[in-house]
Amino acid sequence: MNEDVTVAILAGGQSTRMGRDKSFVELTGKPLIARVIEEVNSLALPIIIIANQPETYQVLGLPVFTDVLPDRSSLAGLYSAVYHSPTDYTLCVACDMPFLNPPLLDHLLSLRTGYDAVVPMIGGHPQGLHALYRKTCLPVMLKRLEKKHLRIRDLVSLLNTCWVDEDTLRNYDPHLDSFINVNNAETLAAAEAKPNHH
Repeated sequence: MNEDVTVAILAGGQSTRMGRDKSFVELTGKPLIARVIEEVNSLALPIIIIANQPETYQVLGLPVFTDVLPDRSSLAGLYSAVYHSPTDYTLCVACDMPFLNPPLLDHLLSLRTGYDAVVPMIGGHPQGLHALYRKTCLPVMLKRLEKKHLRIRDLVSLLNTCWVDEDTLRNYDPHLDSFINVNNAETLAAAEAKPNHH
């Protein structure tokens, strides 16, 4: 049913805030990226990884692609994910979101028909690194990159986007844990303290 969807995990490069490659930072003994893979595995879709140190990620046994354009922004990561994806749609998630919610992700997939993108919106902020993009986005993304207009929020406003509101998100994920980014020592400590991680 979702044979036109691939999951892309955006691993980016060195994390300046963590001071090391954040994908492999451990949360209760398991690397963040391993948790992300575990959650998206349940969708039974092909998974690719976008990373600028591909050799580091080979151990995960998944196809790894580097950024198509070397500017290393999040937008370049999204562009690379959609570009390298073997399918028409690509569900893009960041490697530092250890509490992804498969039923919620499944719901996002179910909204894709007729849209270029399906993007959750929290507090007026589009969650562009937890969103679904179609190949039709590539020319728009490329144009933004060429002009150095790197804000994902500006990109998604130009696309034919299906916005998913907070109430809908909370039906699946009451505390919006899916959207927690563990990108520094504080958020890691907070995530460690969460009662519901497995």
